[in-house]
Amino acid sequence: MSRDLVIGIDSSTSATKAIAWDKQGRAVAEGRAPIAMSNPHPGWFEQDPGEWWSSTATALQQVTGKIDAARVAAVGISNQRETFGVFTQDGTPLRPGTVWLDERARGQQKRFGEKFGPERLHEISGKPLDITPCLFRMIWLREVEPAVMARGEKMAEVHGYLTFKLTGQWATSLASADPMGVIDMKRRDWSQEILAAAGVDLAMMPRLVAPGDQSGEVTPAAAAATGLKVGTPVIAGGGDGQCAGTGAGVSADHPSRAYVNLGTALVSGSYGRDYAHHRAFRTEIAVADEGYIYETCMRSGTFMVEWLTREVLRAEPGKQKELIAALEAEAAASPIGANGVVMVPYWQGCMTPFWDSAARGVIAGLSGSTRRGDIYRALLEGLVLEQATCTMDVEQATGTTIDHFVAIGGGAASDLWVQILADATGRAVQRSETVEASSLGAAIAAAKGAGWTKTIAAATEAMAGRPTRSFEPDPKCQARYAELRAIHADLWPKVAEWNARLVNFADQT
Repeated sequence: MSRDLVIGIDSSTSATKAIAWDKQGRAVAEGRAPIAMSNPHPGWFEQDPGEWWSSTATALQQVTGKIDAARVAAVGISNQRETFGVFTQDGTPLRPGTVWLDERARGQQKRFGEKFGPERLHEISGKPLDITPCLFRMIWLREVEPAVMARGEKMAEVHGYLTFKLTGQWATSLASADPMGVIDMKRRDWSQEILAAAGVDLAMMPRLVAPGDQSGEVTPAAAAATGLKVGTPVIAGGGDGQCAGTGAGVSADHPSRAYVNLGTALVSGSYGRDYAHHRAFRTEIAVADEGYIYETCMRSGTFMVEWLTREVLRAEPGKQKELIAALEAEAAASPIGANGVVMVPYWQGCMTPFWDSAARGVIAGLSGSTRRGDIYRALLEGLVLEQATCTMDVEQATGTTIDHFVAIGGGAASDLWVQILADATGRAVQRSETVEASSLGAAIAAAKGAGWTKTIAAATEAMAGRPTRSFEPDPKCQARYAELRAIHADLWPKVAEWNARLVNFADQT
């Protein structure tokens, strides 16, 4: 039988999706299973690593139940980044995994930055000093839970753990390891300098594999759990952001294209062939034959939509989608500027452009006339105005031009949100034919690893998602948003010092 399919596994923050794709990048079969997340203390976000695997196994069982597993030429992995766990050699988790949203290590971040030097850390890792990389939670574990670190034999992010469960080998993609903050981006290897300064043994880290290369083969135990055939190649993909870029066709062949993932976080990235680092972006290794992704990231995206509907508007169980549809209609009737309401979307701290992990959200301009549709529109506008500023900063820092976006992720289904993005940034936005671009990017890496093409670039051209609709900026709306962006851009610098005082006060309770 012809091996005419590849599977892209996308283990995201809330669920694992497994999708079988053909050689034209068309989805043939899909499975998914949820992943629970706990918030045991303020600023702590954790998951059971066992669920990373059980959700993957369930999603793969659903796919292999719909297709003949003998058709699968290879499996690629995409994963939520900066989420990791500590394990014994046989894969037993020693504690819950910490999720990228976690903020417990702010003290470790501050002390390490002062000692190691934020500029040196940025130069090596491509990451400005920020709470998100795993590095600081590694130090937290060493300082706060030394017994766990003493027993730990392996430390791995989601990609590395899933690779172990599928192949029996501790290996991970270079493009999944680099967001951890402990990769030397020029050498494309673990940074012994950073790991030594953090007190982490290099022997704990998985073997690194380039995107598109084989990490191992499916073991009999994994085959029994997933329905895959024994010996199916497992190919290194990368972090979900970089995989999404590949799935959206962001590559050396399209240097003026950027993707915007309107997902749990709002993440955008453009391609660069050469290594560069700047505070306007963080640098990630591309899921490509070479090169990097210059990425902007807000830790709030659809996370904020879910928070608003759950915690403030108290959506009834099973009625959240219905409520969001009503909010979209009400927000569409609210004018640009949401009747004077402005939102700074730092619900989980700020990455680009200020790199302030203690930043917190602001809703300004509330009055007795404010309606919930105004608040919802202000939420969407706050996220998009931040993106507009970040995109201009990237262009200035890199000397490149971004002339259009490809929108992916669950939020891309919103006509209102995507049109606001086009109007506020002054750039066309193409909605991808697949919102599952991260799975598709992993599948593209698998296609190269399976030998369908000689390069990831060729697989990208053959399989990357095509646009289904283009949203063009309206000149009048664009001018109006330029005025609003100037107002919005002034708010955070004026309240940043006040915010720091408030956060310090709250930390003392």
